[in-house]
Amino acid sequence: MAEKDLKQGSGGGFFASIATSFSNFGSAMTKSVSGLVGYEGLEVVNPEGGTEDAEQEAKMGRWKQEDRDSYWKIMQKYVGSDVTSMVTLPVLIFEPMTMLQKMAELMEYSYLLDMADECEDPYMRLVYASSFFISVYYALQRTWKPFNPILGETYEMVNHGGITFISEQVSHHPPTSAGHAENDHFTYDITSKVKTKFLGNSIDIYPLGRSRVTLKKDGWEMVLTNLTTGDKVVLYFQPCGWFGAGRYEVDGYAYNANEEPKILMTGKWNESMSYQPCDLEGEPLPGTDLKEAWRVADAPKNDKFQYTYFAHKINSFDTAPKKLLASDSRLRPDRSALEQGDLSKAGREKSRLEERQRAEKRNRESNGHKFTPKWFDFTSEIAPTPWGDLEVYQYNGKYTEHRAAIDSSDCIEETSTRSEFNPWQYEDFGAE
Repeated sequence: MAEKDLKQGSGGGFFASIATSFSNFGSAMTKSVSGLVGYEGLEVVNPEGGTEDAEQEAKMGRWKQEDRDSYWKIMQKYVGSDVTSMVTLPVLIFEPMTMLQKMAELMEYSYLLDMADECEDPYMRLVYASSFFISVYYALQRTWKPFNPILGETYEMVNHGGITFISEQVSHHPPTSAGHAENDHFTYDITSKVKTKFLGNSIDIYPLGRSRVTLKKDGWEMVLTNLTTGDKVVLYFQPCGWFGAGRYEVDGYAYNANEEPKILMTGKWNESMSYQPCDLEGEPLPGTDLKEAWRVADAPKNDKFQYTYFAHKINSFDTAPKKLLASDSRLRPDRSALEQGDLSKAGREKSRLEERQRAEKRNRESNGHKFTPKWFDFTSEIAPTPWGDLEVYQYNGKYTEHRAAIDSSDCIEETSTRSEFNPWQYEDFGAE
């Protein structure tokens, strides 16, 4: 993998921050897609590289060899296309999570941002903040595709590190998501969209995004470059050599504004990151030890979707606030059916939601209406990325007011999977 300089100040975003990880697990992605559309039949792929659970997966109905020809007929017409706009992707390549939930999954190790805010050492702040960004790579080993959110769909999360999280699908074409997370220590804002190209036996992914962290203690704003002081972190993702040598490895330094190294960082993005004070040559200072900044949390063994315990909580109502919005991803019937292993129902529900979304669009256009997000506002800011410009959406604060009003009320309403998913703009739409 080519080295990756992570010193952007206000660029990056969720997808941009994970760009190199797609290259790193490209072979796993290729195997999965090849298994789906290849001429030699479907193969069950464990992204960890093993085959011990292949028979069990096949018996669970996720990969059926007899479906090979029909799925290839579906997929071959999309070669060269942007698969983010594809409406007939079979659900067997999906995971039971939407892109909005994927954004919330970034918060699993949010305690690192808490530590950055509490830390007095400016370079250790960068160590903890950069470790937070490295931590998101672990989830990107998963090669299942998340569901594209319906326009107006949302995801809310509480009960994790004191965070209030809200994300919303703010545009359908191009598919764009915006998110905001906040607790006593930091705010995190993100606008992301992704372009893809399906190549038959592989997928090219072009991430566009902008993310920004503000530490509340001093108002420091940073994304691996501290925009207040000029201190920065530069990390290099090592190329994967023969027999996997160097795979997952990340090395680099925290520099001061004069480009002098102050702290070295080393580790693997799928295991842990450690740090140690260094001299101007980048060598460890005598009398100091290498200390761990972050380690991947324990995960369930042989999990079907390689979810961590936290990823499972994202789908549960344990992390849902009181009086959940009816537009929340947890309530999607296709997502819920897939989570329960009912692929036939998941496929039907996915098609039904997509058709209703098309009907909504026709209704909106015939009435001369324009979709307006509820919790985020479109801005004039354009964030440049290596794959094109990104229109930035800004959190408008209305969700904070909405949630405060509910939390201060006597409402005890509970939401369950039996609650109806409703992101729709028109209640009386006609499926023309």
